Amino acid sequence: METKIAKAIEAFYNGRNCAQSVLCAYLDTLHFDEPQAMAMALGFGGGMGKMQTTCGAVTGAYMVMGLRNTQVIDDELVRKKETPRMMQLFRDRFRGYHQTDQCVHLIGCDLRTVAGRQYFKDHHLKDKVCSKCITSAISILEDLFKIE
Repeated sequence: METKIAKAIEAFYNGRNCAQSVLCAYLDTLHFDEPQAMAMALGFGGGMGKMQTTCGAVTGAYMVMGLRNTQVIDDELVRKKETPRMMQLFRDRFRGYHQTDQCVHLIGCDLRTVAGRQYFKDHHLKDKVCSKCITSAISILEDLFKIE
């Protein structure tokens, strides 16, 4: 798990958004194409298109679940049942750690404004909030994957 967290954090500090960073942690284990994965997750940073709704670390984790479950669960009907169940468990655990899964409430500023982006930078929210969300997303995923 530590290796996955380190990969994700490295990706995050090298220009990937939060959703992309979570996906980066699973490139090797889930054997998927990095350019396609990064393209798919491109618009999910900042709470989906910087609209600050569901945290990108959460949406990235949801994508990982879908990819993983497609590889480990042969029966499509079972996959369609288990993936939403896992997503709900994930969301509940993430909210337990952070009280919310909404980007706007996690960081407390509006990324669509100059003032909000400056606040984000001045208050080191990338370090204080976003990297912690990425770390907990991977920890929760790993726990969920153990019980499956």
